[in-house]
Amino acid sequence: MNEPPEHCSKSPSESTESADDAGSDETTESLFLGGEGGENAYRTAMERTTDAVLDAFVENADPYSGASPEALREEFSEMEMIPETGEGLASALESAEPVLRNSVGVSNPRCLAHLHCPPMVSGLAAEAMLSATNQSMDSWDQSPAATLLEIRMVEELCDLFGYDDSGDGVFTSGGTQSNFMGLLLARERFATERFGTDVTQSGLPHRAKAMRILCSEEAHFTAEQAAAHLGLGENAVVTVESNDDREMCLDALDRTLAELDERELLPFALVGTAGTTDFGSIDPLDELAERAEEHNLWFHVDAAYGGALALSDRHRELLSGIERADSLAVDFHKLFYQPISCGAFLLRDGSQYEHIARNASYLNPKGASAPNLVAKSVQTTRRFNALKPFVSFRALGRDGFGALVDATIALADDVAELLAANSSFELVAEPTINAVVFRYRPHRMSDERLSWLNEAIRESLLREGDAVVARTEVDGVTALKFTLLNPRTTLADVADILDAIQRRGGSLSTVFPEVSR
Repeated sequence: MNEPPEHCSKSPSESTESADDAGSDETTESLFLGGEGGENAYRTAMERTTDAVLDAFVENADPYSGASPEALREEFSEMEMIPETGEGLASALESAEPVLRNSVGVSNPRCLAHLHCPPMVSGLAAEAMLSATNQSMDSWDQSPAATLLEIRMVEELCDLFGYDDSGDGVFTSGGTQSNFMGLLLARERFATERFGTDVTQSGLPHRAKAMRILCSEEAHFTAEQAAAHLGLGENAVVTVESNDDREMCLDALDRTLAELDERELLPFALVGTAGTTDFGSIDPLDELAERAEEHNLWFHVDAAYGGALALSDRHRELLSGIERADSLAVDFHKLFYQPISCGAFLLRDGSQYEHIARNASYLNPKGASAPNLVAKSVQTTRRFNALKPFVSFRALGRDGFGALVDATIALADDVAELLAANSSFELVAEPTINAVVFRYRPHRMSDERLSWLNEAIRESLLREGDAVVARTEVDGVTALKFTLLNPRTTLADVADILDAIQRRGGSLSTVFPEVSR
């Protein structure tokens, strides 16, 4: 037998370049967990990472550095992303410092812009565990314990939202994916029942052009996005006007359903929102469930924001009727305080998964006895995100979570009172959950000037690193928004930000006439 070529006879460790040749202190042994070198490298890397994060987000008191897009673009343009020769892990971690330094401090009490939560330490610890174990949720033999834990978490989530034993679900990347899955199953069921068409196999029938999805005009844009992805087009979404509380108007819904019937269009899904992005408004879910049953519509509830109210004894009744939804979306990276990304899609009747189930011989062959979750998801490779809420629920319990949610809602009410008592501010709407929408309006001015002024104030706060505040539009005019997710934010913190808004507003008010001319 011929001897193998000399270069093939060496072991991986022997064939690896030396540290001097490679330009770093890394070896194969230290690159991966498993050996002594890898364990030491992991401990050192995690310690350095912890120090770097604490330096950036705890010792630094500002919610943002104030760096402009241009400044960051210039800084990163000078940084080699894929160097020819590695520089070692220690140096590589140091090179990430500008990223940390110029990231938004989501745990800072003055970071109040978006549905972008401060992550719990328990979730961060679980994130490290699931990243290190790197389980892939598409087959049992890639995630044995993880698969069973996710199944149990889904069972308890179904119970939390009032589903019985026939409920089922799967973890998702968040509300966008969950909303898409709800409308995907709604489309599949309708096409099967109405047209006798298996869309998965045959594509959309011609009459699918008449299919319609109904949602509030305040609903998240993912209803239209899902319609586009499902081949129905964004025009398939019919928005129903909202009432003064920014909830779907039932009379308008009834009129819309009657008009669709007269035009021989085919509504097949009704989307209710439990927590609109701007106002936190919650549609009348019980009444929507009744309309859905009457018109044979799939009833999906987008509870990505407001789903956490299920943990609150004081506010849970706001979700009354959610247990009647055919499907629902809930996010854990909002009011459940888990690291991004982490969401769930729940089904009242788990047998509906048959519409999207598929088998692959290398993952979940037909007849296999081991539980596999790939047929419940639109993802194949999928992270073990269920570990994060599992660890956090075990650490804090329902009561602990409920108390956090209650505290943020109480703060929003107090902030609304503070705004209403100050003649320089206009409270756009009373908060439902913990989003407060308002404008700085010290006196009468045109809508154009009012929009410019509030946007300029927001930009100034961000540029100076004083606060991260959101902007939105209400009735065509720019408004500011506090999204009070952070339980560490106090009324004093918000009062300081309002003082800063008034100071900036006073100085900026004189600039607008020059800009306009």
